[in-house]
Amino acid sequence: MLNLGVLASGRGSNFQAIIDAINSGYLKAEIKVLITDNPNAYAIERARRHGIEYLIMLPKDYPSKDDYYRAIAEELKRRGVDLVILAGFMRVVKRPLIDAYPMRIMNIHPALLPSFPGLHGQKQAVDYGVKISGCTVHFVDEGVDTGPIIIQAAVPVYDDDTEESLSERILRQEHRIFPYAIRLFAEGRLSVEGRIVRIKDHPKEESHFTNPPVEGI
Repeated sequence: MLNLGVLASGRGSNFQAIIDAINSGYLKAEIKVLITDNPNAYAIERARRHGIEYLIMLPKDYPSKDDYYRAIAEELKRRGVDLVILAGFMRVVKRPLIDAYPMRIMNIHPALLPSFPGLHGQKQAVDYGVKISGCTVHFVDEGVDTGPIIIQAAVPVYDDDTEESLSERILRQEHRIFPYAIRLFAEGRLSVEGRIVRIKDHPKEESHFTNPPVEGI
């Protein structure tokens, strides 16, 4: 059984998707603790509803960012956490937590990395005028959305899209690929070689998705 620790700052919809994947039997894992930096995060209500322990840990209560992340790492280790999940955790993780869980911290980002890292990836995609955006699950390193990529899902961007409408479609894909990435880890199918994440027994399927669709050829 894979023990998970989840860090979240907001509504926790990806947290809920992971809970649902566990409850359905799709994902053989247990969430040992939710840690949040926001006492008003709706993710707390989700944890209460499902009987998951939660901790509210505020950076202002620690002398430095390193001390904050060292304390988080200690709480995760105390509960036997194997894999750390960033489910809308709105902070850049620092070295003490990364050192404690090297290539064992996963994040999801609402864009096709390396395009549009950082905040508001959906708005960046709309403003830039790309025709295809999406979401990315990656391992976490010290950079901002720069870690090795595990899985991505493509989502079309339409001419009348807003940040909100694109975000809604991307979120549906986030809820699909994040539990799957965790499942691959739980099954021991992931290995990291430099920037490349290798997936054991990964099926190859050629796709011809375009936006807009190609007509007449």
